[in-house]
Amino acid sequence: MGGASRSEKRRKQEAAEARLRAAGITPPATQARDPKRTTFIAVATLAVVAMLVGVVVLVTRGSGEPPAAPTYGVTAAEGVVTAGSGPIVVDVYEDFLCPLCERFEERYGAELTEAMNAGQVTVRYHAVAILDELTDPAGYSTRAANAALCAVPAGVFPAYHARLFDEQPAERGPGLTDEQLTAFGTELGADLGPCISGGTHADAVAAETQAATTDPALRNADGSFGTPTVLLDGARVDISDTGWLQDAIDPAG
Repeated sequence: MGGASRSEKRRKQEAAEARLRAAGITPPATQARDPKRTTFIAVATLAVVAMLVGVVVLVTRGSGEPPAAPTYGVTAAEGVVTAGSGPIVVDVYEDFLCPLCERFEERYGAELTEAMNAGQVTVRYHAVAILDELTDPAGYSTRAANAALCAVPAGVFPAYHARLFDEQPAERGPGLTDEQLTAFGTELGADLGPCISGGTHADAVAAETQAATTDPALRNADGSFGTPTVLLDGARVDISDTGWLQDAIDPAG
């Protein structure tokens, strides 16, 4: 699968979004389910729509050259993975089933890696699971986030994190199995089986999800929480502005 499957999924997604727009319907952003309701919020705010349009259009990484290999350090505490040690802090709230999170990773992953390698940026990846109900059986978002946390002490988080998005399953499907998630680790030289099958970090993922979805500072204008949500030194980022990271690294341009 890899890059080919990612491109195919993206083409299908973009075609579906184009059909919706042609019919006068704005595609919704990925949002958390309101715990007091039984359905997902379907109406996005103008700000979220702007983010969606920007991410849909900007799905390529530019030069096509191979991305830099990660050389930065990685640690984890509860449901947060801290990568790099630079003075600029980027917080990324992501769900591994979220299509827009995959696009964020595709568009900005290599750029963030280069910045972390250069000691310019610290990225805190928040493992949240707001889309558990969008797989059958439910729970893939939690299992994938748990697996990503399992990859940290095994020393393979950067590659494993990328692989989860490369092989992202479609919403409304079964998600990847524990065996498949374990196989990804095996291919990277790590035995993640017991950690994955035992759900070692499931409670940490649940706690981080609860913290994110109840934090007023992370809510969209309509009161919902969506992914990806990105903060730069504590301030919300408009990720449709492709210069947001470089502007932070080099304000003088």
